[in-house]
Amino acid sequence: MASSTARAQDSSSNFASGPGTYLFLAAGVGLPLLRDGSEGKNHFFRTADSGLSAVLLAEGLKRLTRVPRPDTGERDSFPSEHATAAFAVATMESDFHPREAPLWYAGATVISLSRLWEGRHRPLDVLGGAALGFATARLELSRNRGLLLTPWIDGRSAGMMLTAQF
Repeated sequence: MASSTARAQDSSSNFASGPGTYLFLAAGVGLPLLRDGSEGKNHFFRTADSGLSAVLLAEGLKRLTRVPRPDTGERDSFPSEHATAAFAVATMESDFHPREAPLWYAGATVISLSRLWEGRHRPLDVLGGAALGFATARLELSRNRGLLLTPWIDGRSAGMMLTAQF
């Protein structure tokens, strides 16, 4: 019985750490286009911007801190990018759809915990990633324009522009 329970947890954490993460992020970024009406494009770009900004910040922190992973010793453990991206998306979607906040945060928590269950991170890596994702999304929501992605319209064409402000 114990081995079947362990296999089920392994299977669940493998899914949450892999395909489940991608499905969660795709849903968080893509669903606004399908259900948020006239705000759909704005919510799509703002969520994508928050996630991208948070992951870029996490990558920078990984290169600065060089904390070894518990399973491989590779020096890229802090912060967990899975937790960072999941909490950035969960925070954005929770702001756009407050009644769904428990579901979005539960999904982000399961993804984050899966990184511990898989032995890829330590608790501090996951907590740091979750805090970074949450904080980046809150910063995104406090601004009129995106952190990295800005709409661009010149009369003949329109698109998104990648920007950086210091």
